[in-house]
Amino acid sequence: MIIFDREWLIEYEFLRIYCMVSMVLCFSGCNSQNMPSDKYSNERERMVNEQIRARGITDNHVLDAMRKVPRHLFVPEPYTSNAYLDMPLPIGMNQTISQPYVVAFMTESLHLKSTDRVLEIGTGSGYQAAILAEICDSVFTMDIFSELSERAEKILVALNFKNIQVTCGDGYQGWPEHAPYDAILVTCATTHIPQPLKDQLAEGGRMIIPVGEHGVQELILLTKTGGKIIQKAVLPVRFVPMIDKNGTWY
Repeated sequence: MIIFDREWLIEYEFLRIYCMVSMVLCFSGCNSQNMPSDKYSNERERMVNEQIRARGITDNHVLDAMRKVPRHLFVPEPYTSNAYLDMPLPIGMNQTISQPYVVAFMTESLHLKSTDRVLEIGTGSGYQAAILAEICDSVFTMDIFSELSERAEKILVALNFKNIQVTCGDGYQGWPEHAPYDAILVTCATTHIPQPLKDQLAEGGRMIIPVGEHGVQELILLTKTGGKIIQKAVLPVRFVPMIDKNGTWY
């Protein structure tokens, strides 16, 4: 039996993706903000029409972003053929890339503007950050797993995204250096809403976060008005837990 080093596998996966991205960009002459056509463009269009628009997502900025960003480049090679199906897929470290509809729903719920600064907790594959970056001025994204944040950063750099900053850190504490944020999007579930994230939300800001125990979670949408937080449940979901560096669920 051959055992491969995990760092080697990460580098191999990045090189595979980098080569795919480079070939597409070379032949198209386009950058990440004007995603090139590829053999998956029809699948992306079908994904948008059948999985997202048909289920009530109407924000054209969200729909356009999901048409552009090549989701297949953000998933490990064994799952590339399933990249545009409406399902979460494993990305390593017991983490997943969210199903396209949930990505679209969470993004639309924040009512994003082109001038917004957005914090994402749970970089994962980097796909959600790319969707946000297509819409907003700047995106700050963090993950507790260095392997995932490093891999995601390499993919985003290869795709020429210049308005995304990536770091490895404890998402419960947020990223105070760049606060306040107009919007915060959390892609891992907590048993309660972290106070540091509330504190880092700008006046008039919005946050969406899955809250609850294993298998019993709700997406909670928060808005900060007059310094007060107003929140409501908007969708039942199931996300991986937000954990600290010791693996303890918040």
